[in-house]
Amino acid sequence: MNLAPALFNRWYQTRLGLAVLEAERALVTSSISRLFGYHILQVGPSGDISLIDDSPIHHKIIFAPSWNPTTKQTVANNEELPLATDSVDVVVIHHALDFTGDSHRLLREVTRVLRPGGKMLIIGFNPLSYWGLWRIFKRRINMPWMGRFISKSRLSDWLQLLNLQIDSIDYGLHFLPIQYFRSVERAPKFEKFGQKFLNPLGGAYFILCAKQVTPITPVLPRWKPLRTRTTVIPLAENMRTKLH
Repeated sequence: MNLAPALFNRWYQTRLGLAVLEAERALVTSSISRLFGYHILQVGPSGDISLIDDSPIHHKIIFAPSWNPTTKQTVANNEELPLATDSVDVVVIHHALDFTGDSHRLLREVTRVLRPGGKMLIIGFNPLSYWGLWRIFKRRINMPWMGRFISKSRLSDWLQLLNLQIDSIDYGLHFLPIQYFRSVERAPKFEKFGQKFLNPLGGAYFILCAKQVTPITPVLPRWKPLRTRTTVIPLAENMRTKLH
């Protein structure tokens, strides 16, 4: 499933999409403001939406899925990143696993470029939420209902296989996924209420994890035990000792 970036961008310009973007940006900024390093990478269906502008890390990387002469961003496939292995300090995955042809491949690729000890923040739609329930009754040809909505438990299993340890899990999008003006207008109040009581039924999860450092086990040489040398006293010398 390859989502056209234009469709993703168009949805984020709707009333509901803008409320989602505001809530996501607030939670992402809160997390990445405490993360430091030299390079931060954001991976998502579009190169036009940035959640890492407020990161203290100077070098920010966002690839575009296709060439745009107005932005002149570097074009790259998120599943084949033109970055060296173990070269990025922080990776932000913005719904990339929900909207990609191969979620496993994308997750392996971003794990490859993340340095040992580096941090990864994953934003994904939560199927165990009002948003997940709403998706059952919606046509899955529209945004965001055409996404995969990968469960937190399944994603946790994938992270464990890739040697990624979960540090924390937060939830957002505590408002209903409807376009009505009053509902969207009250979205910030629902966000504060949901986060205050740590409501796990938010429409999106924010999983912060770390790439574990593979321990190096020293190889110790197998020394052969030294045999104790027995001192032998000559017989003649032994006799002289007894005579005295």
